[in-house]
Amino acid sequence: MPSFNYKAIDQLGRPAMGQIDALNEVDLEIRLERMGLDLITYRAVAKSTSLLNSSKVSNQDLVMFCFQIEQLSSAGVPLLECLTDLRESSNNPYFQKVLGAIGAEVEGGKMLSQALAEHPNVFTEVFVSLVSAGEQTGQLPVVFNNLFNTLRWQDELMSQTKKLLAYPAFVAVVVFGAVAFLMSYLVPQMASFLKNMGQELPMNTKFLIALSDAFVHYWWLMIGLPVLVVVVLASIIRTNPIARYRFDMIKLQLPYTGPILNKIIMARFARYFALMYQTGIPILDAIKICEKIVGNRVVADALSRVHAQISSGESMSESFRNAGLFPQLVVRMIKVGENTGALDKSLLNISYFYDRDVNDSMDKLLKMIEPALTVFLGLILGFIMYSVLGPVYDSFSKLKI
Repeated sequence: MPSFNYKAIDQLGRPAMGQIDALNEVDLEIRLERMGLDLITYRAVAKSTSLLNSSKVSNQDLVMFCFQIEQLSSAGVPLLECLTDLRESSNNPYFQKVLGAIGAEVEGGKMLSQALAEHPNVFTEVFVSLVSAGEQTGQLPVVFNNLFNTLRWQDELMSQTKKLLAYPAFVAVVVFGAVAFLMSYLVPQMASFLKNMGQELPMNTKFLIALSDAFVHYWWLMIGLPVLVVVVLASIIRTNPIARYRFDMIKLQLPYTGPILNKIIMARFARYFALMYQTGIPILDAIKICEKIVGNRVVADALSRVHAQISSGESMSESFRNAGLFPQLVVRMIKVGENTGALDKSLLNISYFYDRDVNDSMDKLLKMIEPALTVFLGLILGFIMYSVLGPVYDSFSKLKI
């Protein structure tokens, strides 16, 4: 739908400017009239194809959206006024445009969930489903409060993951820079000196010199080949379902990161499942939606098997047990929830346990990574120094004799 920058006046004659989506000039005037504005001038907005201006709404934008909607609606502010206030307070131009379109669609008679569903690149299917359930049950502020807590938890988890990866990435850059300098400058200088000494060089020194020559003359291949391999593998994984399934399985089976990833997936599943169950979404529909949000094909296929078994009459706990992928804790807590009628509380307990376990595991892994990378850098530099200085020391020893 085209976008228009407009200038208008309200009923009191005060000027108003903004941007809104509309089919044409007539649709633009109708939308502005619904907002209590009279159109003066307008200009079509050209669609930008620049990567720097790509449509992006961050997780923090959604967190603040849910928080402000919950606060304003709980205070009795009408929904249209809530959307207007959110659009004016947002610092993201694209999100302002989306909120403007949502406000126009709600004013045109659509439900909020229907308006949100028109923007699938911003609001996920589970988000829209929860809002729709909240509208049907009259618990929209409660739904937005739960969404706020869930999205904030997800944002904190992402921040911890970035923190975990930041130090290894920094050390990797330092290691690569140091090795590149030694291989391209220091080793070639020492190699010519060692060859002129006329003595037989040890095997490790010959290997280092050969590696240095390859680095100097074929640096483009040594850098480009790994990048090409990664791009090709990523393309295959993205387009081939079998390759995607095997890649997701390998991620779960890695020695240290696999268990952490499995706990993150289980915590995400339990939290969103509990949220949908609390809102009144049927269990089978909730499981179907969870297949799309777990982010792992192996777990998604296991949930598909669970869905099929529950549909055929099996109990939920037995279905999760038979899937063969879910930990005993998840199965046990689901069984407790079935017996007590408090499935949402049992699922939230699962999420709390795994959330705490993930935090502890990440802290331990970070403490392990720091000394491991330091030792790795020391070994590389030690090998280079030994291979270069060893023959020099042997030569000087022979001259002394």
